[in-house]
Amino acid sequence: MNEKLIIEIWIFYFIFNINSNLNIMENPQSPIESGGNNVVNDGKNIAIIAYLTIIGLIIAFVLNNEKRNDYATFHIRQSLGIFLTFFIGGIIRYIPFIGWILSIVILLLVVVLWIVGIINAANGNKKPVPLLGEYYNNLFAGL
Repeated sequence: MNEKLIIEIWIFYFIFNINSNLNIMENPQSPIESGGNNVVNDGKNIAIIAYLTIIGLIIAFVLNNEKRNDYATFHIRQSLGIFLTFFIGGIIRYIPFIGWILSIVILLLVVVLWIVGIINAANGNKKPVPLLGEYYNNLFAGL
């Protein structure tokens, strides 16, 4: 039984080594040759953190101040705009009757924007969120 397990592990290791060597040979580009892909990879974690609650946004802002990353800055702007929209929806809620309806619509909009934003950040896309994304970029251009 032990010999069979050792042989299976050895075969798995051998196959994995061949596959990893083939992947290296297929894409021999150095990080400098791959262009803007490193900017996205370096800022992807910060961009995702920016969408995780207001505390995550603050942490992402602080992390991005140490080493500025355009990709992370873009998603920090988008996230800040989404949280600002959520805050405005909370204030509108206090208007009798019509405020409640508007706040529900704004809450649904914020949930959709948040989901689209976090998916864009995780996939490495630098696309603004629908409807308000360009406005957020212009509003927070100084960040």
